[in-house]
Amino acid sequence: MFDPVLLVSFVTVAEARSFTEAGRRLGLRQSTVSQHVKRLEEAVGRRLFLRDTHSVALTVDGEAMLGHARGILEAHARARRHFATSTLRGRVRLGVAEDVVQTRLPEVLRQFKRVHPSVEVELTVALSGALFGLLDAGKLDLVLGKRRPGGERGSLLRHEALVWAAAEGTAVDPERPLPLVLYPEPSVSRSITLDALAAAGRSWRIACISTSLSGLRAAALAGLGITVQVRGMLAPGLVELPWGPGLPPLGEIDLVLTGARSAAAEPAAQLARALMQDALAPEGRDGAGGRGRTSDTGGVNAVLYR
Repeated sequence: MFDPVLLVSFVTVAEARSFTEAGRRLGLRQSTVSQHVKRLEEAVGRRLFLRDTHSVALTVDGEAMLGHARGILEAHARARRHFATSTLRGRVRLGVAEDVVQTRLPEVLRQFKRVHPSVEVELTVALSGALFGLLDAGKLDLVLGKRRPGGERGSLLRHEALVWAAAEGTAVDPERPLPLVLYPEPSVSRSITLDALAAAGRSWRIACISTSLSGLRAAALAGLGITVQVRGMLAPGLVELPWGPGLPPLGEIDLVLTGARSAAAEPAAQLARALMQDALAPEGRDGAGGRGRTSDTGGVNAVLYR
């Protein structure tokens, strides 16, 4: 069996067409890479590269070895992935707020399933208020949702800015009731929006109610009214409207992770840890949407299950 270390150096040289560049990519000295290739050539009994002072090219045998080497390295990678998975078993019932699904959640769940293939994840997507009700009724183990700033329930992942959003070119007439496209009750963003309008003395009317983000987006794009969304989770096609006459500032909303006491089993704790560590940044691990996050994930049970 060919040594994978030698194969890695060989493939890197073949792709870089340079021993020096291969060494740089691998973090090795050029002499070490050359030694690896020499040992591989001795093992196969064939010359794999044609070299001069200006270029490096694969021989016919080198071309054949390149295909085999890539196949062997991929098999090694598959074996590592297989034996890197855990033996954890069980079920986690996860509830996620409608717009939070638009974040990195699919990537986090995919990675979790890769590491814990024997853990079943049941996903429920709904409004945060409804999810917290299901959690209290014992029908969910974890909820990734939203709360008003300063709330005590759950573990804070991020503060997010709430913004007015509409189709591009939408004009706001401060003299007429503001047409709103909102989630129904119980919706945290809805209650924050109506409170902000009441505090500003701004008149409003409901133009559309939808339980889904796609419904809100469609209504806003159709020009039926203006909606409110998390800045870091703005639906495609919508643009943020600046504060001004007729549009009071909305402040922030908290993205939180909450667990039931009965969910302190290891599968739920592991999924909670994965969600907290990633914090679901909209544009990568440190996306622009959030200003703060929970950093101590060691005491997941103590933080969530209270």
